[in-house]
Amino acid sequence: MSDHTGAPSADTPPPGCPAHASAVHLGGLEYQQTPSQLYRTMRREHGAVAPVLLDGGIPAWLVLGYPEVSYVTSHDELFARDSRRWNQWPNIPQDWPLLPFVGHQPSVLFTEGQEHQRRAGVITEALEGVDQFELTRQCQVIAEQLIASFAGSGQAELMSTYAHALPARAVLWMCGVPQGTTGTEQLVEDLRISLDAGEGDDPVAAYLRVGERITELVKEKRERPGPDVTSRMLHHPAGLSDEEVVQDLISVIAAAQQPTANWICNTLRLLLTDERFAVNVSGGRVSVGDALNEVLWLDTPTQNFIGRWAVRDTQLGGRLIREGDCLVLGLAAANTDPQIWPEAHVGAENSAHLSFSNGEHRCPYPAPLLADVMARTAVETLLERLPDLVLAVDAAELTWRPSVWMRGLTTLPVRFTPSVQ
Repeated sequence: MSDHTGAPSADTPPPGCPAHASAVHLGGLEYQQTPSQLYRTMRREHGAVAPVLLDGGIPAWLVLGYPEVSYVTSHDELFARDSRRWNQWPNIPQDWPLLPFVGHQPSVLFTEGQEHQRRAGVITEALEGVDQFELTRQCQVIAEQLIASFAGSGQAELMSTYAHALPARAVLWMCGVPQGTTGTEQLVEDLRISLDAGEGDDPVAAYLRVGERITELVKEKRERPGPDVTSRMLHHPAGLSDEEVVQDLISVIAAAQQPTANWICNTLRLLLTDERFAVNVSGGRVSVGDALNEVLWLDTPTQNFIGRWAVRDTQLGGRLIREGDCLVLGLAAANTDPQIWPEAHVGAENSAHLSFSNGEHRCPYPAPLLADVMARTAVETLLERLPDLVLAVDAAELTWRPSVWMRGLTTLPVRFTPSVQ
């Protein structure tokens, strides 16, 4: 690989890197509305592994094929998580936008081998201690409170007032954060800003405040443990340090909040815009499960995930992957791979999607089950309380956030008959 040390221009990748003349910029308007069309084009032109350019013209590989994503995530000895392996670090400017996602951190996300098994094992056992029936009840309480705040007006913007707020409050409850306090509400807002900043927000400052509050929480739970995820992590026999618990708790909270929020909102969009579900929406329960699963196939909350780094030179999808190359996992593209859906029909009853990733670094069990509890309860409770819920705009007016990583609406405006909860 190149030993070039100057920062690349926006359009020219450093020499000797995986990108070539036909490399696709991973960004642009296509990702806002119709990423599936872009994936089809890339697959047709490049095959299952495509050369792409990240922000600033930094080269990487986008893994589009279902078998290829499954292979990468199942072979940690070839494609590892420690980003310090990246051969592009000499070309990365200090203000690179993706640095928060790629820069090595002392969290479970970047660990490997036995250390990853130790850290992930603590998270798994801590999450296994969550009573799913109790979580359902708590999500129902949270949903009722949120719905009551707008039910009397006959209209609402569900992305900010409901879909984001519910999983944030639920995961903080699981972690032992006291509910209903001013500090909790600020933490919920800071989580939203740090993961999904809007115009005028300062995500870096919000993330620092999240870290400070979680550090306080860990200190509190070290002194006064309770029946919560934080206490179980702190008192696990693996003996994690407070700093390790803070880092891993932030990872757990972040992984639970934004993807689940987008899962909720994308499912509501499907239920409100697709005539296949119209007959059953008023009842809520008949088709919500199918809708939730179909969204994981077709509008998965995490479109792409960065990433894996090649441990040595290897072959993948007919491409030569050099040691240190970055691979972006194209989860959305893999889920719609024509190799697994030759008739272009995604079966909602099938749950073999890659939306929670795959292999040792997939979402730790039982995180997907807990996310399903939150999403299902949020959707069902809303439809039960507001049975005549409809979009307040034409479906074509709904817009997606301009992100290549997350798949979520900017807003979901709805109207309904005003009611007193």
